Amino acid sequence: MDQSPSINGRIQIRDVSLFVKVIGHGYPLLLMHGGPGMDHTSLLPLLPCADRFTLIYLDHRCNGRSDGIPVSSMTWDNLTADAEAIRKRLGFEKWAVLGHSFGGMVTLEYALRYPDSLSHLLLMDTCGDTRWVRENAPELLAKRGYSPAAVEAARRFFNGQLASDEVFRVAMKFARAYYYRSSRLALIREVPAGFKVKMQPEAQIFGFGKLLAGWTVMERLTEIETPTLVLAGRDDFQFPPEHQAILADRLPNAELALIERAGHNAPMEQPEEVMAIMRRFIT
Repeated sequence: MDQSPSINGRIQIRDVSLFVKVIGHGYPLLLMHGGPGMDHTSLLPLLPCADRFTLIYLDHRCNGRSDGIPVSSMTWDNLTADAEAIRKRLGFEKWAVLGHSFGGMVTLEYALRYPDSLSHLLLMDTCGDTRWVRENAPELLAKRGYSPAAVEAARRFFNGQLASDEVFRVAMKFARAYYYRSSRLALIREVPAGFKVKMQPEAQIFGFGKLLAGWTVMERLTEIETPTLVLAGRDDFQFPPEHQAILADRLPNAELALIERAGHNAPMEQPEEVMAIMRRFIT
């Protein structure tokens, strides 16, 4: 593709106004951010890939800079249909889709619903069964020596058992667990200037409390025949290497890549290695 559409703001998609940012030239790659409730900021370290790909940054409905009304509209059907409508709006016959964390779960649901729209799947620090984050993650934090208060905070956070005014405060109690090293401020400074995280706490609560409760696609992974890259930080406490191996094993056409010295946000800690693997896989 020689020219890419220029979009940087909210556009009307179906029944909601979604934040979409399109940048770069080349093969289209949709980027689905984590959360729920967050925005695309954590994937900004992948911006250098715009030299080879058309990057489509999307804030899910009810997340980040997109409309958040009503939060109950954040269903798998709507999240995936939104993405498909964006593909059609931008005029791409097929595209690659990268999903990080919660975005990876949306990506798996999208692959099951719209397989003909996909050329490649990239699953980054994500899961096919939320038991890993709702039950296993707090247990793993305890094994790693985190305080009982931090473990309980993680349990409440990942089960949506919070009030909207305490989401950020509770998350900060175990925030350093997201990284291989705990110098979060140094990592945040690496995010390109001019962007600030936008969070919608109601989406976080609804997402973990309702949408993700009991969610699993593990028995359906064999239906996804799209070439898939399963990529994750080796020290990810939410979705550890053993689950990444299971994902890659059950997906019929998948390869596994674990990033050393990286936790749940591998693109922020090891961006060059992550981008090199992505470029090789897609091209």
